[in-house]
Amino acid sequence: MKKSLLLPIFILFTMSLSAQKLDFWLDAGLKVQYGGSMLFNNAIGDDPNFDYTITTSTKFGGKIGINWNYTGVSFEVMTGKHKGLFQNTSAAGGPDTEVSVQSTDVYVLFRDARKKGYFEMGPKVSLIGDVTSKDVNGTSSPAVNPDFYQKIPLGAVLGFGTYIIGSDGAFSGILGLRFEYGFSDIVSDEGRASDTQRQPVNYIGDASSTNPIFAGLVFELNWGIGGVGQARCGEKSKFIWF
Repeated sequence: MKKSLLLPIFILFTMSLSAQKLDFWLDAGLKVQYGGSMLFNNAIGDDPNFDYTITTSTKFGGKIGINWNYTGVSFEVMTGKHKGLFQNTSAAGGPDTEVSVQSTDVYVLFRDARKKGYFEMGPKVSLIGDVTSKDVNGTSSPAVNPDFYQKIPLGAVLGFGTYIIGSDGAFSGILGLRFEYGFSDIVSDEGRASDTQRQPVNYIGDASSTNPIFAGLVFELNWGIGGVGQARCGEKSKFIWF
């Protein structure tokens, strides 16, 4: 009985939102992304002892968006580990090495959403935390010097997807694809120049930049907060809670 009453109430609520003329409106959401990641370094590919490859990374976070009709700007914070896997290709053989970079990423994304889909792009800033390295068999490698990595590298994001739960009103669920590329070398000058533990993995080739790359799925649950507009014709604009 309760469920049968909730459905028409939700429909009427959504219709009332669409009838209001909002100058802009705010939303907030929870996000999770999962997909393939790597620490791309061209010099490692030329090293006879190592080669870079793809592994997986997961991050969680949230967003707040400011929207005008079909376009908007979202401010996101995602935290987790960006991982890179390096295969041991030496003649003597040995375990592969996984490098995990703890980071908190801050995004400012332009989003265009219409026809139940969306497109987004913009910059991101990463706040780098601990960096760990281990053999894939579980053996820990020597501790990574924090000075070997940049503190605030820059990157860019491109994404698109579709609404799978709702598209208007107070609640929606969105599934999409996201591609991220780090323009800044994530390794510092000291980390590239180290003779004892060159980063991101102790390769022997020429020093080269290391760029984090991610490609995978992103899912978000959005809740409408409210907007500035007219509740009734002729009234002054005011903030309207959803």
